[in-house]
Amino acid sequence: MHKSKIALALGLAAAASVAQAQSFPTKPIRLIIPFAPGGTTDIVGRGAADQMSRILGQPVVVENRAGGGGSIGADAIAKAAPDGYTIGISTVSTMAVNPACNPKLSYDPIKDFKPITNLANVANVIAVNPNFPAKNYQEFLAVLKANPGKYSFATSGTCAFGHMLGEQFKVSTKTFMVHIPYRGAGPALNDVLAGQVPIMVDNLPSSMPYIKAGKLRAIVVAWNKRLDSLPDVPTFGEMGLKEPNDPAWYGLVAPAGTPDDVIKKLNEAAVKALQDKDFQQRLRTAGAEPSGNSPAQHAAEIKKEFDKMKNLVKVQNIKLEQ
Repeated sequence: MHKSKIALALGLAAAASVAQAQSFPTKPIRLIIPFAPGGTTDIVGRGAADQMSRILGQPVVVENRAGGGGSIGADAIAKAAPDGYTIGISTVSTMAVNPACNPKLSYDPIKDFKPITNLANVANVIAVNPNFPAKNYQEFLAVLKANPGKYSFATSGTCAFGHMLGEQFKVSTKTFMVHIPYRGAGPALNDVLAGQVPIMVDNLPSSMPYIKAGKLRAIVVAWNKRLDSLPDVPTFGEMGLKEPNDPAWYGLVAPAGTPDDVIKKLNEAAVKALQDKDFQQRLRTAGAEPSGNSPAQHAAEIKKEFDKMKNLVKVQNIKLEQ
């Protein structure tokens, strides 16, 4: 082909791409939520879908694709056409914990996705049954150090976020607790409430009702400052523990290869969605704090967490089959 024709073809392709991005979206968008309905991920995702539908002028249709600790849904997002019409919720579990724990996973969290934004952050908590022989963080740490291996902690499963936070706490404090994995936060909470396991490591939203009711005692939280809802509970950061102090996050990603102009439009719509007062209230009621950063900032969050989890898996020799 003649050089001028090649240049013309490239120019037409570029023009078509720009035109496509400018008119985007011209049909409904599918939002894959990689967990079952009802949890924090679902609340964040559905709230974003409602608001973005209004802003973009096209329906954003939610599809819950649960299973594999979020990996089935994440794989579906990664393998979708990179045109902006399939996007999905990113979580610490799908983008950092699962890939770190399972190198044979079918997707790469860095190469196979194009971040859009972080929608919301959620605090994490270590809480204990009220019968646990410690009333505050200092006492809690002293009890663990004096009794290595005596106490166990419950989480929503092996390689779930709570498990990794518990392991990070152990590394950071040079303590030893025994991990008891469950199939979800609900069953884990039930056994901690019943006193069968003394310690719970969890996202704050699912534990908060029991903390407020006095059925659990919050010991320490992962957040950038003390929470207004738990003013007497210190953060990991306050206690000199930087690594465990990162919150959980819920973001938006698209498949790798999605045009930058389309990502920009989706980012602008998501950020605008987070300015809606009703949506903000829904998030805060669920224990989440609105975010709304840039694609580059969310990409940096994903990489930081993935690198941290890979190191933790190696240091603690964590395996999925345990």
